[in-house]
Amino acid sequence: MTDTQTSLYTRCDANGVAYIELATPQTLNALSSQMIGALTSLFVDIAADQSIRCVVLSGAGKAFCAGHNLKEMQAMRESLDAGAGELTALFDACAQMMTAIRTLPQPVIAQVHGVAAAAGCQLVAACDMAVAAEGTRFAVNGVNIGLFCSTPMVALSRNLPRKQAFEMLVTGDFIDTDRALELGLINRVAEPSKLASVTRDLAETVAAKLGTAVRLGKGAFYDQLEMPMADAYAFTRDVMVQNMADKDTAEGITAFNEKRKPNWDITKS
Repeated sequence: MTDTQTSLYTRCDANGVAYIELATPQTLNALSSQMIGALTSLFVDIAADQSIRCVVLSGAGKAFCAGHNLKEMQAMRESLDAGAGELTALFDACAQMMTAIRTLPQPVIAQVHGVAAAAGCQLVAACDMAVAAEGTRFAVNGVNIGLFCSTPMVALSRNLPRKQAFEMLVTGDFIDTDRALELGLINRVAEPSKLASVTRDLAETVAAKLGTAVRLGKGAFYDQLEMPMADAYAFTRDVMVQNMADKDTAEGITAFNEKRKPNWDITKS
């Protein structure tokens, strides 16, 4: 088990799962420039760590993440270019961090409670899966202060049907966990007292699989979504051929035929 604590996040590794908790509850875990940079660096480290087979991302305090730090963004506007340079750098860095989740070899689960708003809702949408506590509220509500959530729109519109995504963006209205589940923004809803355990069970289920297969499969899942169907079938054919060449996959198939558990060392997969 590995434990790391910084002023921005905590990390605890257990049973092949990296549990990352945003640790700035005083700002509702806002995605400041520092937080974005720290998470991006952390994801780079985790990507290279084959002992980690799943990641859980949560927030400390009463909210998962309230989005960008508006005080920081407003201060950027005081520069001679009205903040254009600094804001461009901020949004580019945020896009890089969100993309790092997508390209991370390990599946990432958002463990959500309280509020996930604006870029915080984007963060949920950017994760591969999400479990939310009953009573959690989700919104891309920048429009309410005159700032359309254009960058959060990228992840949101790739999770939700387009008319429902647009409605959230243009109204700024919050939705509850039942609606978020119905729309596909989250996978599961848990009682608040059971949120951590429900998420842990899902993460450990993923972590118990052959890591090489899951890493290969996650990359292929997103790549094929961008392809025409014929190209997607040709691409995934090659991925399955590659997967079949793995000696641990051969062991998995043999174990299935012999009605026993595979003899995998998943800590090295």
